[in-house]
Amino acid sequence: MEHADVVVIGAGQSGLATAHALLEQGLRPVVLEASEKAAGSWPRYYDSLALFSPARYSSLPGMPFPGADPDRYPHRDEVVAYLTAYADWLGAGIRTGQRVTAVRQGGAGAEYEVELHGGGRLSARAVVAASGTFGRPHRPAMPGLDGFSGTLLHTADYRNPKPFAGQRIVVVGAGNSAVQIAAELARSATVTLASRNPVKFARQRILGSDLHFWLKHTAVDTAPLGRLVRTPPTQLVIDDGRYRAALSAGTPDRRPLFTAVDGAKLLWPDGTREGVDTILLATGYRPDLPYLAGLDGAFDAAGHPCHREGIATGVPGLAFVGLEWQRSLSSNSLRGVGRDAARVARRLAAYLAHP
Repeated sequence: MEHADVVVIGAGQSGLATAHALLEQGLRPVVLEASEKAAGSWPRYYDSLALFSPARYSSLPGMPFPGADPDRYPHRDEVVAYLTAYADWLGAGIRTGQRVTAVRQGGAGAEYEVELHGGGRLSARAVVAASGTFGRPHRPAMPGLDGFSGTLLHTADYRNPKPFAGQRIVVVGAGNSAVQIAAELARSATVTLASRNPVKFARQRILGSDLHFWLKHTAVDTAPLGRLVRTPPTQLVIDDGRYRAALSAGTPDRRPLFTAVDGAKLLWPDGTREGVDTILLATGYRPDLPYLAGLDGAFDAAGHPCHREGIATGVPGLAFVGLEWQRSLSSNSLRGVGRDAARVARRLAAYLAHP
């Protein structure tokens, strides 16, 4: 069986940042990526997706985001190209098409066996789970939703508005993706944005500078608040004015969440019953970590990873990178994941030096 000091699971932004940080510590990680490209989930996001952070604030450690205008907001495909180039630049042991199915502890508890789809195996002294969330879309319980006879999708399934032209659509959610997709669909369909809470906006530019300038220079972006955040706060929709204007114009209109579903009809809080073609859930994601299910102490009773700033608290040699609010506001982002990866790599290097 092949042996590695550290196996990193996932070669998206979190896994690549972790590989860089481990190399800086003199370690040689093996990075396992389920898909055929070292860019994580970015190639599968919807076509019109663009970053809300400018290029100058969207780099991984060691390689600035390319382009002549550092203040532009890069498109999805630019991010894919950047991550692919970053993987090539790293020179790390990245293996694509390698889906991890299980991580198990050896008899002594200090060694791991990493099992791959198809039967392959590696042993490792440490494992970093950096597989992100895209593989686990969150579908919250809503009254009658399981009986909806129209088309039920999650944003993980959405690519562009072409298949939905002329439809009656309800987008569920109040975050950036919900608002952006609903406004895009409303150009060619009749769309309602439905959510339990009203949409809350944050201005993209303040006093002539992008919001991320202020987050950086006030240190809000890096403040170690992760341990204080038990429930993620309501997501603010970062807006240059276009989405607030779209909602004000009713394209899409915004309503409280429906109260019941009867076949293809929804019941709204005002008593109105209305036929709907498609419900699109823009309700976020959860950490996609099924391969850790066999490790006692990896999760709490609610299924959340047990960790302190990315280091597992009950499983020696296990770490996480890329969790939302792992340490700070920016932990699960291009601009912030490198800081968390460096901290985790230092801790793992110390652990491996003193087994």
